[in-house]
Amino acid sequence: RAARAGARAWRRTAPLARAATLRKMAQRLRDNARELALLDALDCGNPVSEMGSDVMVAAALLDFFAGLVTELKGDTIPMGHDALDYTEREPVGVVARIVAYNHPLLFAMGKLAAPLAAGNAVIIKPPVQAPLSALRCAELIGDLLPPGVFSLIPGGADAGATLAASPDVDMIGLVGSIPTGRRVMQAAATRLKPVALELGGKNPFIACPDVDPALAARAIVDGMNFTWCGQSCGSTSRAFVHRSIYEEVCAKVALACAAFVPGDPTDPATTMGAMISREHRDRVKQAIDAAVAQGARLIAGGGIPRNGVPAGGFYLEPTVFADVAVASPLATEEFFGPVLALIPWDDEQEMLSAVHSLDVGLTAAIWTADLARAHRLAREIDAGFVWINEVGKHFLGAPYGGVKQSGIGRDECIGEMISFTREKNVHINFRPVSPT
Repeated sequence: RAARAGARAWRRTAPLARAATLRKMAQRLRDNARELALLDALDCGNPVSEMGSDVMVAAALLDFFAGLVTELKGDTIPMGHDALDYTEREPVGVVARIVAYNHPLLFAMGKLAAPLAAGNAVIIKPPVQAPLSALRCAELIGDLLPPGVFSLIPGGADAGATLAASPDVDMIGLVGSIPTGRRVMQAAATRLKPVALELGGKNPFIACPDVDPALAARAIVDGMNFTWCGQSCGSTSRAFVHRSIYEEVCAKVALACAAFVPGDPTDPATTMGAMISREHRDRVKQAIDAAVAQGARLIAGGGIPRNGVPAGGFYLEPTVFADVAVASPLATEEFFGPVLALIPWDDEQEMLSAVHSLDVGLTAAIWTADLARAHRLAREIDAGFVWINEVGKHFLGAPYGGVKQSGIGRDECIGEMISFTREKNVHINFRPVSPT
């Protein structure tokens, strides 16, 4: 109810006034970046150096959408001289966004930006595993917004289910797993409310025969996001490497993993943090052990580090398997952990068939020196975001999101803001209606 009242007031706020508020929020984050980064490092286990970058990206998203508030424009439809027909964009009302634990502050504050800019009230449900930075942000920015415009509801699955089914929530967004996405859609369907879903993926990296093996190996490792233990839905965790460069790439990938040493997340020198929980770490370790028991070729990592890490932490070494069968769990299951599968390929069409054998499609990376091949593969691959001779990076204004079971909708672009509006048509007939 507070959010509903806040939504009515916020939608009447002039767009440029909303933009000014978002910019103040961004500056408040920057002013407290060190504290917020440390909170995330303590709470979710990611290295504090990377969490500092997350604060800056969240602030950049607030600034970015502040600059787009005047772009929510309508159209006019020709009607002749005696009528006018036009459309306008209006906010959907109350938006709830459920966010994941791998980037707690970035998701909590970054996912706030677009719906706020569009004139909605927003409810954020932070991850139950790592809520502290979101709670601190609520304290830091709460005085900048009218009552009810921004709410924070901590809690677990029950809180998320309540938001998804609530008649007082007009749209629901989720950053999470595919099973959670299905449950959110089912709950939202009871009221036919729209959803925005950024879900998981088992994303391919394709190294073609004409690429430098050293560059390919470095990019394959970068795409795994080992710094935060591979806990990223966009990680390119199955790498298809052409057989002509395969063994050299495998050797260089194994060597490159040595740069990622699990350690104290609060130490700025740490290159790889801890996993979110013992349960999750143990689940990924069991998958590694099962693969080894079945004869998989382990070329790096695979163990739990015992030295140089704080006692009781949930650590796991960066792990790489080579010669992975395309139908094996290593190549088909999203472990959401530091596990990379290397797969050799010879025939392009057979490789693409393996790439498309899964019903997910969030990201993909193509590395080649052949421009025609790059464009051809980019068209062929079912993924929402494709890198060519790049990997892992997001770009403000470039739409990010998945296809198939990897999600619905696009973020980090003007389309995200538009998705939190609805279109209204207004028709005016100019004939006289007053008494003569």
